[in-house]
Amino acid sequence: MDHSYRNNQAGGGNGPGGGNNSRFRPGPMTSGSSGFFQHADVEPLPVRDDAGTRIFAFIDDLFFRTKVQETARKLNVKVEFVKTEKEALERIEASEEQPSLIIFDLNNAGAKPLTTIPKLKSKLKKGTSLVGFVSHVQGDLKVKALEVGCDAVMPRSAFSQNLPQLLRRHGADQERVEEPQGQPEA
Repeated sequence: MDHSYRNNQAGGGNGPGGGNNSRFRPGPMTSGSSGFFQHADVEPLPVRDDAGTRIFAFIDDLFFRTKVQETARKLNVKVEFVKTEKEALERIEASEEQPSLIIFDLNNAGAKPLTTIPKLKSKLKKGTSLVGFVSHVQGDLKVKALEVGCDAVMPRSAFSQNLPQLLRRHGADQERVEEPQGQPEA
């Protein structure tokens, strides 16, 4: 039996079932761009060899850890990954500067975020922000984290999207971030 008629069914293309089969069209994901790391509005910070670590992260998930590391590298921001409250406090004491940001993967059971957050909050100055991220369906965990002292909790997707701006804002030196106030001329 001759099946050559199938080639002409949907417009006479060369692919199975014709030329309109969208499975074989290159889409945005196959074009070679990695969308996440290309943010035109976020410029890298100037490199400072003597800069202390201002951002600490309790992230165990390899995917998010890699994402944070790569974004921090591209922005010239130092991020240290810690596993326990004790390790975090030791590294904070060893650093010359007060941390500006502590990131929590609220699903990191090893870090015990719901008990670690209030302990860190009580020991650190008000200038340190504690930010957590969860799956968008974990509303109860989000509420609990906010109750124990997390300053902000966001879904994983929002965390990924805002990561470059978050790292840049908290990784910059305070004196470089604050714009000088000029005297009004008379």
